[in-house]
Amino acid sequence: MQPDEWQAPLRSCVVDRWPQDGQTTDVIAAEVPVALEFNGISHAVMLATPQDLEAFALGFALTEGILDTAAQCYCIEVEAVQTDAVQGLAVKLEIAASCFQRLKSQRRSLTGNTGCGLCGVESLAALGPALQVMPPQPWLAGLTVETLLRASRALPDHQPLNRACGALHAAAWVSPEGELLAVMEDVGRHNALDKLLGQRARDPRLQGPGFVFMTSRASHELIRKCVRMGVGAMAAISAPTDFAVDVATRSGLQLWGLVRGQRAVRYTR
Repeated sequence: MQPDEWQAPLRSCVVDRWPQDGQTTDVIAAEVPVALEFNGISHAVMLATPQDLEAFALGFALTEGILDTAAQCYCIEVEAVQTDAVQGLAVKLEIAASCFQRLKSQRRSLTGNTGCGLCGVESLAALGPALQVMPPQPWLAGLTVETLLRASRALPDHQPLNRACGALHAAAWVSPEGELLAVMEDVGRHNALDKLLGQRARDPRLQGPGFVFMTSRASHELIRKCVRMGVGAMAAISAPTDFAVDVATRSGLQLWGLVRGQRAVRYTR
């Protein structure tokens, strides 16, 4: 495979399909190791759909607290990486010296942390800083079920990759009226949200009032990412857990779940 092909989000695969007889070619989602490097130092390797990786890296840096603002990222470059064992991509970010120093300090205090929630955390005290409590956003009082269902009905038409292969999540930025303003897709729900929030951080059109809509359950990690970015509401097609509801309640995020068909459930106000 040539380096530029590694950034294709879909791949072909020979399959046996039933009830049709014989072999045929199908489309499957690409899942590629993506190394995130800050000022030349590797920080994490994620498995992601190789599309919108600049937005992904910026969103990750912001939602994980590496950066406080998008302006603290000076440059993002994506490079193909090939070794005897790995074919993947490296996303290289040049960030402000103060942010890099803070990142190095954090790295010295972490052991074995991964992107799957609480894996690798040595104690409850290591879960991270105290939850931010967001100030009230008055427009949220007018967020209706009809608005959520409008976004839910429109979302499938904005998921071309998932329509082709059926394996990707989507994260959408939705206006208070239910209009989809941006949609990002990825094999991982966390990655899709990082892509969306990274794109929002650099696109003034997306920085007004709005909420996140996820084609997944609303996990506590997703809620924490939204709270860090000042997002006041999240809606998801599946139900949350009690931990996610607790995190949303304590941070002041309005959480909706099971938004599909003609129904929706509001878990927090």
